[in-house]
Amino acid sequence: MIIFVGRSNVGKSTLIFRLTGKWVKRGKRPGVTRKPTEVNWRGRVVVDMPGFGFMSGVPRKAQERIKDEIVRFIENNTDEIELAVLVVDGKAAPEIIERWEKRGEIPIDVEFYGFLRELGIPTIVAVNKVDKVGNLGRTINFLAEKFGVSPSEIEETLVPVSAKFGKNLDRLRLLMEKKMREKMAKHEKSENLQNDVGDGLLDPVE
Repeated sequence: MIIFVGRSNVGKSTLIFRLTGKWVKRGKRPGVTRKPTEVNWRGRVVVDMPGFGFMSGVPRKAQERIKDEIVRFIENNTDEIELAVLVVDGKAAPEIIERWEKRGEIPIDVEFYGFLRELGIPTIVAVNKVDKVGNLGRTINFLAEKFGVSPSEIEETLVPVSAKFGKNLDRLRLLMEKKMREKMAKHEKSENLQNDVGDGLLDPVE
């Protein structure tokens, strides 16, 4: 299972469509996607998660409920999730993060990235809408610092893309496949180690 998460209106649904060729409900108004939407891609389930954060015309309580449901879904399906793609708006994210920090709050994008990593889910940050970003290098470095990504990990973690114009999607697709292969290899190694433990190793030592 691959999940796409992020704020409302950052382009998750459009990015999934560009990557998979599968249509998922999408629109310009924040909050169009209210429940997880699944499509099949290369034998895997791709899940377009509801956007968290501000949703036009949606009461705050409903927004909080949607966020809680996202968290619960991820927690309940951690073992099945091979990869998470956290989509952020490359133009708006730095301003939003700084605004939250000035209020003394942890930005929700940063919080979600930490949440996914704590669960051990391989995570890629797709920095979308780069066609609107003036200084891309500075934006990537800023986001890396806020997400706690070291300079040596940036290439393997943050990918600048434009879902609208199809920019850099090949790089994102290759990194997604690499992360999933690594997780699969790690899982197989773990299973092999468990299988290598014979009954004799569990016997009391005389």
